[in-house]
Formats: sequence, structure tokens, C-alpha cells
Amino acid sequence: MVSDELWERIEPLLPRKERRFRYPGRKPLPDQQVLCGILYVLHTDIQWEYLPKELRFGSGMTCWRRLRDWNEAGVWQRLVKMCGRLLARQGAKRGSHTGPSPVDRGRAGSKHHLITDGRGTPLAVILTGGSRNDVTQLLPLLDAVPQVRGRVGRPRRRAVTLYADRGYDHDCYRKQVRARGVVPAIARRGTEHGSGLGVYRWVVERTFAWLHGFRRLRVRWERRADIHQAFLTLACYLITHRQLKSFC
Repeated sequence: MVSDELWERIEPLLPRKERRFRYPGRKPLPDQQVLCGILYVLHTDIQWEYLPKELRFGSGMTCWRRLRDWNEAGVWQRLVKMCGRLLARQGAKRGSHTGPSPVDRGRAGSKHHLITDGRGTPLAVILTGGSRNDVTQLLPLLDAVPQVRGRVGRPRRRAVTLYADRGYDHDCYRKQVRARGVVPAIARRGTEHGSGLGVYRWVVERTFAWLHGFRRLRVRWERRADIHQAFLTLACYLITHRQLKSFC
């Protein structure tokens, strides 16, 4: 499940633990083996305790702890940023437009807030309660987009244009988006459909479909928000990694 190329990108970022000289205890399972177990849970949505022993990924608790530790060390966030830099160096088109998720769920639980570039590459993702309005996360998402250094020259710090649907139609937010040097292209409430933003919205909706193709993200089973956020960020990296492979 972990290709050599994928492992070469992840391994240097994983934290190292020195074994104790006296009473070192049992030798820990290799990180690559445990990562396979984490990805197996992400893809299949199996419960940690039912992780098949015959696959030799280690126990579910071992995989859970390793996922927690790597998330606290910022491994997934650095991976997403690194892949974003590599994509920028490819010079792919439509990378300057960004759009927040138009998805709104009217049920209790958690909500995923997502912002992508024009290719559908996840730039930032935020986990909140299901009752949180999408527009409240517009500025946090925009501020969470990392600076990406691509081709030689001045690195782009902000998007050129931000596309969003009627759920983000608030003049106060438009002003704050403009104050960040970004042009807001947000549909107005009460106007007829056919604003033309659909050609950009589908890109974000497609990324959400990719994201929820990882079955573990469809229903939140984790009580701890940081564990679910770790799965969420890891899934964003895997999507970005796939896109990078398609350009290579």
C-alpha cells in the first residue's frame, strides 16, 4: 500500500525516537509497516481493534499511537506543503484561482471546510462542528493557505481570485478578503442562477468526492478531533501526491 516513491517522501519527516540503552524493551515495528496499517484504516474504515493481524501492520493501538504522534509532529502538514511546492514547479495551469467548499450539511456531527486551487489541489482543510456556518471559516481557510515557492521568481503569497457560492455572500467578508489582496468572486443571494461560478464550483465538489473516497472520512468515529484531523490532512496529502504523479 505504500509505494517506494511515497515512502521516500514521508520517511525523512517522521520523528525518530532513541531506544533506551538499559531496558530497551521490545523493538518497535518499522514505521513503514505501521503506515500501511494507518492507510488501511483510512481506506477501508475498519475499526482499529479489528485490523487484520495476518497483514502484519501491528496492533490497531500501535497504529493509532503512531498516527497521533506523527500528527503532533506536523508530519502531514509538512507533506502537503512539500507536494504543493513540487506541483508549483511543474507550472501546471489554473493554479492561481481558489475556491472554498460550497458543501453545507444540515445534520449534527462534524464538518469539513476545504479550500482548493484551480486544479482541485487541497490547500487547507479545517474540521469544525456540524452546526458551524461555512462562511465563518472563509477567512481562516484563506489564512491557512501556505506560501508556496514554485518557479524562480517572487513566490505567490495569496490567491488572485477567490470563488465561492451564495453561502459566502456577506459584504463584511468581501471587504476582509479584498484587504488581503484577493478579488472575491462570490455569488449574490436573491439573484437568478447562472452566475457562471459553476465552472469553478465543480472543481471543489470533485475534490470533496476524492476526499470522501477515503471511507474513514465519511463518518467520524474518532472521539478525539486531532485524530480525525490527522486522517483528513493525510488524505489531502494523498490527493496531492496523486496529482503530482500525473504531472511527472
